Amino acid sequence: MLGMEAALASPPRGRPREFCTEAALAAALGVFWTRGYEGSSLSELTEAMGITKPSLYAAFGNKEQLFHKALDLYEREKLAYTREALAQPTARAVSEYLLRGALDAQTGAASPRGCLGVISATICGAEAQSIKADIVKRRASSAAALTERFVEAERAGDLPPGLTPKALTRFLYVLLQGMAVQAASGTPRAELQDAIETALLIWPNAH
Repeated sequence: MLGMEAALASPPRGRPREFCTEAALAAALGVFWTRGYEGSSLSELTEAMGITKPSLYAAFGNKEQLFHKALDLYEREKLAYTREALAQPTARAVSEYLLRGALDAQTGAASPRGCLGVISATICGAEAQSIKADIVKRRASSAAALTERFVEAERAGDLPPGLTPKALTRFLYVLLQGMAVQAASGTPRAELQDAIETALLIWPNAH
């Protein structure tokens, strides 16, 4: 019976956690986003999360597992615009949506500046290669989805001659990652906005 199986599979009830795991994870995300994976110490994480190290281990596993969970949250909440961009009607509209969405995410007043993935991937040492590998894998998956969207645009005659879907994806990722680095280093939002407007201004006509 389903009910019996569920009962057998459920762990015995113990003392309930005295903190909100969602809020604690959001706090951890803020630390990782600001300082990167290697720059975030367990002491800083537990202080921001308002929990002890044993509670962190019990609820989230080790620091690496906590980062993966924080990255999942980051993608769900902060990178929703990347999924919405794929639904835009033209290749130019897809690109503009991505660039403007990134600008808002990377320079928003309520969040740290820059991109969590870029910040963490660029400073990962040998001891954190699994973190970098996960970020690279996620980025490759997103790039593949974007390239496929541009393949559709190419089939519809929406890309200029000589501009390939893969090249356009790479061009946008160079812009997006460059914006992230610039935002994290304190470049004013207005200057990043100018870069986006320039990229859109030189967008070639499809016909």
